[in-house]
Amino acid sequence: MGIPELLLLSLIGLSLGFFVSSGVAALMIGLGIIPRYAGITRTADHVEWYENVCMLGVFLGSLACLYDGNLPFGVPGLAVYGLFSGIFLGSWIIALGEVVNVYAIAMRRLGIVRGIQYLILAMAAGKLLGSLLYFYRGW
Repeated sequence: MGIPELLLLSLIGLSLGFFVSSGVAALMIGLGIIPRYAGITRTADHVEWYENVCMLGVFLGSLACLYDGNLPFGVPGLAVYGLFSGIFLGSWIIALGEVVNVYAIAMRRLGIVRGIQYLILAMAAGKLLGSLLYFYRGW
């Protein structure tokens, strides 16, 4: 494989990584993780800076996934990475937990009082069927 093909594949991989990770960053902003942190820390006037740093993380994460390498930060670097990864994952869990409340509010507003267990079972069965089709078909 020559240099032009390698550059083209790198450009395609980096572009697709930007598409996917920009969607993740938009979801983070849409779920309200960034504005919530800005409100908690009383730095709401810097929300645009937070969003820019989020997109910088998208860029650096895409580069890190595309090009394999090691960073020699040792155990202290691993501890800092673990701390920030835990904060990030905890933020996602809390934000997604709040989104789940939408189902209860929607059921109440739609007036669905009886048969909720069947609706939940139908959603779970749909998820199961979709997962089985995904693995069976090799999508």
